[in-house]
Amino acid sequence: MVRVLIYLIILAALAFGLAQIADLPGALSIKWPWSPLYGKTIEVAPIVGLTIVLAGFFAFYLIVVLLRFILRIPSIMSFTARARRQNKGVAAVSRGMIAAGAGDARAAERASREALKLLGPTPLALLLQAQSAQLAGNRQSAEQAFKQMTENPETRVIGLRGLYLEARRAGNDQAAHAHAQEAHSIAALPWAGQAILEKHTMSEDWRGALSVVEANIARKAIDKDTGNRQRAVLKTAIALEIADREPDEALQLSREAIKLAPGLVPAYAVAGKMLARKGDIRRGARVLESGWKAAPHPDIAAAYLDLRPGDSQADRLARAQTLARINSGHIESRLMLARTALETRAFALARKTIEPLIADGNRPTVRTCLFMADLEQTENGPSGHMREWLARATRAPRDPMWLADGLASDTWAPASPVTGRLDAFVWETPAERLSAPEAPFKFDDEEIPQFIPTLPPKGELIEIAGQPPHEEAVPVPGDKPAAPANPPEVAPANPASPASPQANAVTTPEPTPPAAAPASQAALDSASPATAVPATPADIPPAKPILKKAIAGQPDDPGPR
Repeated sequence: MVRVLIYLIILAALAFGLAQIADLPGALSIKWPWSPLYGKTIEVAPIVGLTIVLAGFFAFYLIVVLLRFILRIPSIMSFTARARRQNKGVAAVSRGMIAAGAGDARAAERASREALKLLGPTPLALLLQAQSAQLAGNRQSAEQAFKQMTENPETRVIGLRGLYLEARRAGNDQAAHAHAQEAHSIAALPWAGQAILEKHTMSEDWRGALSVVEANIARKAIDKDTGNRQRAVLKTAIALEIADREPDEALQLSREAIKLAPGLVPAYAVAGKMLARKGDIRRGARVLESGWKAAPHPDIAAAYLDLRPGDSQADRLARAQTLARINSGHIESRLMLARTALETRAFALARKTIEPLIADGNRPTVRTCLFMADLEQTENGPSGHMREWLARATRAPRDPMWLADGLASDTWAPASPVTGRLDAFVWETPAERLSAPEAPFKFDDEEIPQFIPTLPPKGELIEIAGQPPHEEAVPVPGDKPAAPANPPEVAPANPASPASPQANAVTTPEPTPPAAAPASQAALDSASPATAVPATPADIPPAKPILKKAIAGQPDDPGPR
């Protein structure tokens, strides 16, 4: 609204000025200085003269603009070509990024070459080149693109990150640490700070790692809760390292760790041990009891029971009962109290304490089953109940343990030994393993398969069940072999006996049609083929003796089997 009023005021002023000029008396005399009107005087009104002057200026302005446009035609054409080339390059980068995100390595590589051709070594083109090279597995091309990006201040950080990742993939930890250190000096980047931190943790330089964490907190590279947790873990690691040399500093660091992370179990254990070493049993007990209330753990229980060295088993049992009352419903409380009762040979108390864990409907864990086996052996000696609990332990669910990056450990560590990640160990139950069914599979009576015995290997003899042993018969040349009254068993030939012409003679049994197996024949045991299967004489068809050559290496009998 204000602008409209201003425009109206300006127009009113111009109209008023033109009206004043038009009302001026007299005339404007112009003496023409050029031929063909040389010396001629032209008289016009003032308003007409002003209009002529304005028209002349406007015409002059049009001529200047036209001349400038004509002179700028080459540059305009060049700018248009560059703009068209720029648009094609940006479109190629877009296609390449979409292809890289979709995992199409060939399309991403084609788009990368087109973008480099149209745009040159610009940041986007170099980034696309690196992405397509990584997707295609061309590490050398990717490193070259990232190195070119480090030469530009705007893309230096992303180039260093790319070089860091490539060095990690190649296993060059020293080069990766150098790139991360350089990037961390430029800006407070979380990935660079984490990389430097992992370098210190892999070398177990806990004080250096603590300084890095404090720097990350000061530069706001990590949030406050994560920083406090990492500081607590590192202070606990330092306390564990110097506990034997500097117990006072270890105690101070463990207390600071408890304040920073109230649920950190190792910090409670270290603080309780250091206080007990100084002789302050009461304060050490209070620290461990607070830790047991927050997170019951076997390490805290062990430190609590060993607060006063030299205590009797009765004193240890009383202390265990005190600790168990703090968190009576937890499984660790029952296992700790039952184990202490077993050591004191209070078998009734041990069974009463562990009974809810083995009641019907519950699946006792491995530690529970092993404890029951120890209880049965200690109270009753080796027995069937002990062996039963040991067998159940092989199929029982596993107990919680320290897990980090797929690695299971019985003791806590500040960082993962696999990746160097700080605070990687967590106390949790590992996944259960697949196991065989507890009961063997049984066939129904009508589903028992009829197993057919196969012929033995060459050089072995078939044993016919229910028949008396029969020695190998050596026939006289020219006589026909007679079938014996009873089917004999074939005795193995003695390969050590000397060869003789008669030993080389082999009788050829007459062909006998195979007898069909009776329907009532029982299944043979496939697990023990040498076991004779009982059968009635009516079930076994008459058969002629089966003879084998006594001398190994002779060709098989070409006659009918």
